[in-house]
Amino acid sequence: MTSTFLPDKRTGPGAVLPPPAEGRAPSRARRRALNWLTAVGFQLPALVLFIGLVLLPMLFALYAAFFRWGGFGMPSDYVGGENFTRLFQDAVFLGDLWRCLVLVVLSLAVQLPFALAMAVLLNQRMRGRAVYRMLFFAPYVLSEAITGILFGMIFAPDDGFADQILGKVGLEGLGGQWFAEPSTVMATLFLVMTWKYFGFHMMLYLAGLQAVPRELTEAALIDGAGPWQRFCSVTLPLLAPTLRISVFLSVIGAIQLFDLVWVTTAGGPDHHSETMAVTMFQYGFKRYQVGYASAISVVMFGISLVFALAYQRFVLRRDLEGATTTMRGDGK
Repeated sequence: MTSTFLPDKRTGPGAVLPPPAEGRAPSRARRRALNWLTAVGFQLPALVLFIGLVLLPMLFALYAAFFRWGGFGMPSDYVGGENFTRLFQDAVFLGDLWRCLVLVVLSLAVQLPFALAMAVLLNQRMRGRAVYRMLFFAPYVLSEAITGILFGMIFAPDDGFADQILGKVGLEGLGGQWFAEPSTVMATLFLVMTWKYFGFHMMLYLAGLQAVPRELTEAALIDGAGPWQRFCSVTLPLLAPTLRISVFLSVIGAIQLFDLVWVTTAGGPDHHSETMAVTMFQYGFKRYQVGYASAISVVMFGISLVFALAYQRFVLRRDLEGATTTMRGDGK
């Protein structure tokens, strides 16, 4: 007896499957909402910290700058712009602005070229270059407090290490009150700053140098270009984005310099090594003139903001446009 098997319309070829149950697969709108909630969940802790520790204190400092306030209770003695008027009539603060400008110029003219020269040297094939890189970068890892205490002992008058070395080579007349003389304190302080921070910029330049295609320098060598020509015509233009970032960080760091100066000299002697941040600390936490100190902080923030926006607009604009084009896939 033969039996005839009919194809099951539910399982055989060409079967018509029932439509999926409602809600089995999330819709596009639901997936987008889930992605958005996930992103917000990851960013929310950082956003809360930023608002609580950065944004709100900045807004409160701006508010307090219009009051004569000692730091206790809420500000109530409104004085308008008196703190800002006093600020730009204060010889100490005007001296802070001048010293900030001096540090910026010295950093751009001495510290960064020195870091670039060391980066070019350590980018060459040489024995032990990894050790040299570690040694030159090590000061940047040290805290500013340790650096200040260390150089306070090195440049201690009469029995400091620096004076002892000068005495042994017959140059004891060059030693003396390194941090105690108005004529030498800024030069000595800049020497300490260079020792502390040049390794960071050197590593930035090393990273940029290693990204320069070797084929271009080899092609310039074949064309008869000397070492200086290869550096100026090939290496330096390709290193320009790194140089611009390094300059930006150096200037912002000079504007906000505090801890190294405070530990080393506390702004002395007679305000000759004070920076804006040190003056702000003196008035806010030593003299309890928090309203006036808040005005100094507002001016510091304004100077940093104006410089950052102008630098981004006129110097970093090409780098940022190139990065945006590359991310969008428009570059060819």
